[in-house]
Amino acid sequence: MNGIIARIFKGFGAQPAVSGSAEDELQRQVSALMGVLAHIYGADKLVLKAGKLEALELMKSEALRDRVIALERLVFDDPTIEEIPPGKDIRDVISEVEDEIADILARREVEGRLEKRIAERMRKKHEEYVREVKMQILKEEGPADNAHTLKKYAELEKLEARKLARSAMELLRPRRLCEVVGQERAIQALLSKIASPFPQHVILYGPPGVGKTTVARLVLEEAKKLKFTPFARNAKFVEVDGATLRWDPREVTNPLLGSVHDPIYQGARRDLAETGVPEPKLGLVTEAHGGVLFIDEIGEMDPILLNKLLKVLEDKRVYFDSSYYDPADPHVPKYIKKLFEDGAPADFVLIGATTRDPSTINPAIRSRTAEVYFEPLTCAHIKQIVEDAARRMKVRLEPGVSDIISDYTIEGRKATAILADAMGLAVYRSGERPRRLTVTKEHVLEVIRSARMSPYVLVKAQDRAEVGHVFGLGVSDFVGTVIEMEAIAFPARESGKGMIRFNDTAGSMAKDSVFNAASVFRKVTGRDLADYDVHVNVVGGGLIDGPSAGSAILVAILSAVTGTPVRQDVAITGEISIQGRVKGVGGVFEKIYGARQAGMKKVIVPLENAKDVPPDLRGIEVVPVERIEDVLAHVFEGGTFRSSGWCESESKLAQDIDAQDINKGSDPVAVSS
Repeated sequence: MNGIIARIFKGFGAQPAVSGSAEDELQRQVSALMGVLAHIYGADKLVLKAGKLEALELMKSEALRDRVIALERLVFDDPTIEEIPPGKDIRDVISEVEDEIADILARREVEGRLEKRIAERMRKKHEEYVREVKMQILKEEGPADNAHTLKKYAELEKLEARKLARSAMELLRPRRLCEVVGQERAIQALLSKIASPFPQHVILYGPPGVGKTTVARLVLEEAKKLKFTPFARNAKFVEVDGATLRWDPREVTNPLLGSVHDPIYQGARRDLAETGVPEPKLGLVTEAHGGVLFIDEIGEMDPILLNKLLKVLEDKRVYFDSSYYDPADPHVPKYIKKLFEDGAPADFVLIGATTRDPSTINPAIRSRTAEVYFEPLTCAHIKQIVEDAARRMKVRLEPGVSDIISDYTIEGRKATAILADAMGLAVYRSGERPRRLTVTKEHVLEVIRSARMSPYVLVKAQDRAEVGHVFGLGVSDFVGTVIEMEAIAFPARESGKGMIRFNDTAGSMAKDSVFNAASVFRKVTGRDLADYDVHVNVVGGGLIDGPSAGSAILVAILSAVTGTPVRQDVAITGEISIQGRVKGVGGVFEKIYGARQAGMKKVIVPLENAKDVPPDLRGIEVVPVERIEDVLAHVFEGGTFRSSGWCESESKLAQDIDAQDINKGSDPVAVSS
């Protein structure tokens, strides 16, 4: 083979003597083209190709014509070429051969670049495939951990083992229903609705820090012990804060109800993402299936999300939808197909808790739930909570400590927090934790001062009577409070042209109560209030959202005008009609609580609200009344107001002074207090 190649290409690179003849020029071109072909195909392959195309003898020939024909056969890959086509010159044939060789070179250049890119791409794909196979083998045959991950795990275990202390809330949280203070009625009501063969959805109303969340959790534990309830031993109590629930209206994320992961962008499993299969992510309603879903601050939830929750409560299932889901796709796992076709189970009992007024809660959710009201804690309850907490923390209390704490809060959670702070202060001052620590009143007062706290009850009842000073009652966040009202009256400068002044901040409904009181004043006394300048003041300037202060305002005006003292241990609530009737109002239960907190001995309520008075009430007398005359019999000393008082005497004195000034020709003198 080497000999043949040598003989064929012996003269390719040789330069013949320059004769200037045209044939020599053509011979050189043919030799050059043969050299190009040898470079393109390689000498060995070119000889083999020439043998197949029967061009070897022609390549060896010295004749220019034979060598050109051999060149044509090699370039055009055609063994049938025998002669130069008639009408064509050798130069034309050589030009065609040169064009074809140029095309071959261009084609090989492009193919070479493509082959390089293909090879690089295949190399990368091969590396990825090998890496995936290795990972799969490691998952199947060996542990997922390595030295680095095991080190991280050991660090986490060390952090878990390092604990500073148990929190006070964790230590003092009730573990049984009997340990919850002051909520016997609420516990009984909630147990009857949850620990039942047919448990109901419930909304818990009440002030903060009275144990709504704790009671709900403990009631479920009690219900799981009863055979006739549908709750299994492993029924879950899933808790979430409605104020912090966030969701995407596009359903990309919804931690409450669940969402569908976009197979490409939303973090679906890799095998599902590669096949384009969407994967539903189950929400809290499915996690609570068979148990209780507790939503704290349910009144703060997004209204649209709450409406979606109502649909789940009715269907007891959550349904998913996605434009990426194809039921005919064979790559869809069975569990995903079941979730899309049948939905996810969500049969649970909803317990919501809120500090908001029931009127502000969505009517649709209220119509589907029972309602349980938690009572505000009294001073006695706070004292008991503090003393129980002291026993658990193994500290002694100086006499009077629980009394001080009960003056500054009505929340059990806050009371235990104050005690825990006082204990910490006592330990800090002693320099060590003694075996038997005593928390003193000074410790508690120091905590209160540092926290800038003020007494919760600022108005206290007194065993005396006072002119123009009356206690009304109000409700805010399920807690009743005493509203201090006062009135003062002066004779008008001109008869029938008196003025009535009232706080602008008290609200329009309270002003209407003042005008109603003016009409009833004339009906009761037979006098016209327009003969007096009257100023009615709500101490503290609070907003009175409702007409319930009407009776108290009338008593204050009557006392101021007639000079009749009002008992300072009686509180009044009730709307006053222009006919003198005392009409029913809301929040009577809480108002009675507020009056008892302030030390009142008697509370006057409308007769229509007699049914709202607790039957086992202690420590305060509740008097239902129907007309304003019944109210006056309980608030004025002697049972009625004076027929004449200091205001009439002042009026006569003012008239005498005015008459003297007129006789002297001087200006009138304004009568003041």
